[in-house]
Amino acid sequence: MDYRLRTRPGLQLENIAALGAGRVLDSPRGKRSFPTLSETPRFLIDKSLGRAPVDCEHFHDFWLVSTRMKSVLEAVDREGVAFLRCETRSLSGNAPVYWLCDIVRLLDAVDEEKSNLEILEDGTDYRHYNAMALSSFAFREEAIGSAHIFRLRFLSSRIICDQAMKDACKAAGLRGLGFRDASGNY
Repeated sequence: MDYRLRTRPGLQLENIAALGAGRVLDSPRGKRSFPTLSETPRFLIDKSLGRAPVDCEHFHDFWLVSTRMKSVLEAVDREGVAFLRCETRSLSGNAPVYWLCDIVRLLDAVDEEKSNLEILEDGTDYRHYNAMALSSFAFREEAIGSAHIFRLRFLSSRIICDQAMKDACKAAGLRGLGFRDASGNY
C-alpha cells in the first residue's frame, strides 16, 4: 500500500519553523509515532500552490489524509494507525480537514526463507532489508495475526495491508492510494 506519485498538491505547511521538529517531520528514532510538536501543524490549501489535495498525500515521514480516509483506516484496523489533526485554511473559503497519519504497527512478519530479498548488515543492531533491491515478500501468518495494516520491522518505509483494507479503501472511493502485490506479482 502506498500513495501515488502525482503533481504537487496545493498544500503549504505554514508553521514548520514553529513546530520545533526541524526542517522535516520524522517519526522518533526506533519507533513509529509523531514527534513532539510545539503547536498544531497548520496548512494553507490553495489552487495557486498546485492541484487539490486528495484523500492520501505523502508528507515528510507520514501521510496527510482526509477525514474520509481516516474513517476507513480506523474502521478496519484502529490499532495499526495514529492520527494528528491539522489546522487547515484556504484563501478561497472553507478548507477540508486533514490529518497527519502514521502506520504505527511494526511487525517482524517476513518469512525470509520464502522471500526474495537482500538483507543488509545482518547480525547487527542495524539489520534491514535493501529498499532499492527488487524484492518479493512471503509472510508468516502467525506473526500478522489479526492486523490489517502494518510496516515491516526491517524495512519500515514499506507499508503492507491485507485484502480487507484494500477492499475497504476501494469501496470508499479513496483517491491517492496505490496497491501492489507484496509477492512481486503485478
